[in-house]
Amino acid sequence: MSSTLRLTEQLISRPSLTPDDAGCQDIIAARLGPLGFVCETITSGPDHFRVTNLWAKRAGAPAKQAGSATELIVFAGHTDVVPTGPLDQWHSDPFTPTHRDGKLYGRGASDMKTSLAAFVVAVEEFLAAQPDAALSIGFLLTSDEEGPATDGTVIVCEALKARGETIDYCIVGEPTSVERSGDMIKNGRRGTMSGRLTVKGVQGHIAYPHLAKNPIHLIAPALAELVTIEWDKGNAFFPPTTWQVSNIHGGTGASNVIPGTVVLDFNFRFCTESTPESLQARLQTVLDRHALDYELAWTVGGLPFLTTPGTLVQAVVDAIKLETGIDTVLSTTGGTSDGRFIAKICPQVIELGPPNATIHKIDEHLAVADIEPIKNIYRRVLENLATRLTP
Repeated sequence: MSSTLRLTEQLISRPSLTPDDAGCQDIIAARLGPLGFVCETITSGPDHFRVTNLWAKRAGAPAKQAGSATELIVFAGHTDVVPTGPLDQWHSDPFTPTHRDGKLYGRGASDMKTSLAAFVVAVEEFLAAQPDAALSIGFLLTSDEEGPATDGTVIVCEALKARGETIDYCIVGEPTSVERSGDMIKNGRRGTMSGRLTVKGVQGHIAYPHLAKNPIHLIAPALAELVTIEWDKGNAFFPPTTWQVSNIHGGTGASNVIPGTVVLDFNFRFCTESTPESLQARLQTVLDRHALDYELAWTVGGLPFLTTPGTLVQAVVDAIKLETGIDTVLSTTGGTSDGRFIAKICPQVIELGPPNATIHKIDEHLAVADIEPIKNIYRRVLENLATRLTP
């Protein structure tokens, strides 16, 4: 059994349901401490939802070239996992690592305890070969990524910013691959913004519509217009911004009552061609043009971020090619990640991890053959970046 697989199984064995880290970060810190990392635990949140975060950093050796500064790469991820769902639907205990047909089963196998183990072992191997490398290395881990994400990575990033600490590169270990480890990386993510629209009418008896105002009827023309809008055209890295209604609530439950209000929940997934302010203004213009009496509440879940091809992307692309022979695909598809917080303090952020076909599912699993390659890719990225600092 490889060191990466052994550590992966050790982490899967910990039932770290959000926000409970269940000791995963202690396991990782115990591996990093002997390598020279200074490990700091940052807790946040109320007592009933206490989040554990780990910030660990090892300073690189002074750059040998006069006037050169060391650079810091951070490996970021989460130790928490989503709930298991019905246990009787699993073919083995979700927190007992189990092997069947060349696959490792367990909650977090793909999302994302394999990545965490691969981070650690890649760093161990790199430092064993290059103990005096000028490259500084950090770890930013949280137990609040699968939950509300209000007391996790964002808190650590705010603390680092307040201290004046900077990060040059970051790899988030989200499972980004499709068929084989390394076949896809995320060099950006769309932003997400949700809204709740309440349209007001006048409640009344359904047999006397002239004495009432049906808000469902009132919103219908505006809704028809909104679903046809092209919010932007996207760009070379992002698909066009989309707008989707997720819920409509109206009525009292009685078939003979015109409702007094209707509530719509909706969401924008937006690219760098739009901003929250521009999207809000355009939507409100439509509502106003239809003379609706409404209330609107907005929640911006995250802004889009993009790392254009440069030092980090090239180091990752080259590492994947050398390790697997794959010409990786750059993508910005999918949901959000903690990369949205890190991108505010780090200019180059990418996401790279193993295949994601079974994440959040019953019987989550990962092919064992995908584990060592992802570790080796991480190690090669370190080697590629360290080479830049060696004259």
